[in-house]
Amino acid sequence: MSINIELENGQVAEVKAGITPLDLTDDAGVSKNKVVAAKLDNEIIELNRPLELGGKLEFILKGSSKDALHVLRHTTAHVMAQAVMRLFKDVEFAIGPTIEDGFYYDFDLEHTLSPEDFEAIEAEMQNIIKTDYPIIRMETDGEGAEKIFGEQRSEFKRELLAGLKGEPVSFYTQDDFTDLCRGPHLTSTGQIGAFKLLSVAGAYWRGNEVNPMLQRIYGTAFFDRKELKVYLRQLEEAKKRDHRKIGAKLDLFSFQPEAPGSAFWHPNGSVVFEQVLSYMREKLFEYDYDEIKTPLILNEQLWRDSGHWDHYRNNMFFTKIDEKDFAVRPMNCPSGTRVFKNGYYSYRDLPIRMAEFGIVHRHEKSGVLNGLFRVRSFTMDDAHIYCTPDQAQDEVTLCIKLLQEVYEAFGFTDYQYELSTRPEKSIGTDEMWEQAESVLEKALEANGIEYQVNHGDGAFYGPKIDVHISDAIKRSWQCATVQIDFSMPERFELSFVDAEGKKLPPVMLHRAILGSMERFIGILIEHYAGKFPTWLAPLQAVVLPISPEKFGDYANGIVSDLRRIGLRVKADMRNESLNKRIRDNQKQYVPYMLVVGEREIAEGTVNVRRRDGVQVSEPMKVEVFAAELIEEIGNRSLELTIGSENQ
Repeated sequence: MSINIELENGQVAEVKAGITPLDLTDDAGVSKNKVVAAKLDNEIIELNRPLELGGKLEFILKGSSKDALHVLRHTTAHVMAQAVMRLFKDVEFAIGPTIEDGFYYDFDLEHTLSPEDFEAIEAEMQNIIKTDYPIIRMETDGEGAEKIFGEQRSEFKRELLAGLKGEPVSFYTQDDFTDLCRGPHLTSTGQIGAFKLLSVAGAYWRGNEVNPMLQRIYGTAFFDRKELKVYLRQLEEAKKRDHRKIGAKLDLFSFQPEAPGSAFWHPNGSVVFEQVLSYMREKLFEYDYDEIKTPLILNEQLWRDSGHWDHYRNNMFFTKIDEKDFAVRPMNCPSGTRVFKNGYYSYRDLPIRMAEFGIVHRHEKSGVLNGLFRVRSFTMDDAHIYCTPDQAQDEVTLCIKLLQEVYEAFGFTDYQYELSTRPEKSIGTDEMWEQAESVLEKALEANGIEYQVNHGDGAFYGPKIDVHISDAIKRSWQCATVQIDFSMPERFELSFVDAEGKKLPPVMLHRAILGSMERFIGILIEHYAGKFPTWLAPLQAVVLPISPEKFGDYANGIVSDLRRIGLRVKADMRNESLNKRIRDNQKQYVPYMLVVGEREIAEGTVNVRRRDGVQVSEPMKVEVFAAELIEEIGNRSLELTIGSENQ
């Protein structure tokens, strides 16, 4: 039987069924030494997978692309599992997926794994890679799978097999190791480049506390050893910037057992939070948003109507009021629709832009909680835009313009865009989804924005644009999202009156710029390593009298004057040496330290030192310092400007 394969160069090859992607590399003009896998109609497959059906074939080349690293790391996870099996014998395997920066594998075995085992495991992995075992894929059914399992311990794999409900299943074998797995993988173990095992942790099977506790090894892999070294250096730098450590050092926030997964903001942290919030409110006013507030707890029927009951119930908290079922909101959008529905709108009134800094709660497993990055309660900088279909593309463009301005204000200038399309489980018609995806595509292309398509990764109610920002050490963070929703307006019977007097459902855009405020502030802390720009800093200046007894009154007078004009300033009157107080405030990353003594009192000046060690050469009049600090803050400068050469 012949099949037609469309190659990347536009050529359509009529070939025999059973041919492999590797056989077609020459026709596609691709070097066999550079290719690691292929995509057939967007499904990643191995180079040695027989092609039984036609379609569009693309090749995945070595490098740092998401797909190439996925295949490499998935294969490295199997090699690690094989090494653990060889070293510790009686091992039962659970799952071994790839994650954002690497991979892990979960094991059940008597030996307690620790980092001290990594040297032996890595050595055995190197042996497996050096031997270059071919990786062979075999597809079978449930009965065949049971034969492969045989007498080996495979309780977890059998549970996974039962969930496949009679579908064909695949196994991958490399020498003495065989694993139930969907793939994809490299064609042999020798193709693995550089790898490193990173940590070991406990993990419940399927993330459920009632299930057995397993042992999980995390690792990462790259095609190039230089890339691995860069990543490991980045990990070391990330440890220094850990927002949890810096948050404790600067007294920004804490977590308490009375509310697991919810941040307690201390005075310093509240200042940062409110400064971010204040800036966002300025931008909302500039872009003609109205701010609303809606209840935290809403009845069950709303969540059934919205679709969250069917698609998101496991992540929600529930309660009863007057014997009726209510839910604590995990998202703001359904309650926001109530405000829109309460009004009457003509097409001339649209677009309506409603923003809400709404607190939401999501039932995250305790094992995944991670400082401000993964919490159970957080504030979303949500907005919902109601517009006509003709306005949708322009509104998406405005969202893109807004997010770019916001990110640059916070010091993020490198970001990537992703377009996520319809997932398997979704609501709405095919026509709705096609129209929604088309609007997002056109908005990105009209603005000359390069983007990656994530097939099947959209929200259940609509496709979305996700934006990833890069921080100071080149880590990527997904923050902004712009989602277009033709479904929820119909489900909630939202409407506007068109030019002919007909009631029509509006298009609804869901958009967040920062995403979770808590998470974004965690990113800011690590991006700046706690050294916030002056406009964000909890304390903008500290006055240090050389002798608190002699010059304390002058210092307190300066504090009063500066606070009166809105500057965050205090005096450090501790009975410590001046040098110690300077060092202590530098360690707290206070932008400016104002040293005062007899000369400064006589001249009405302050001696300005910066946290970076720069000392302004001449004392400054208090009013001059105040004016320059107000200018720096007003410009939202990302650098300290007082005393800088290019000031």
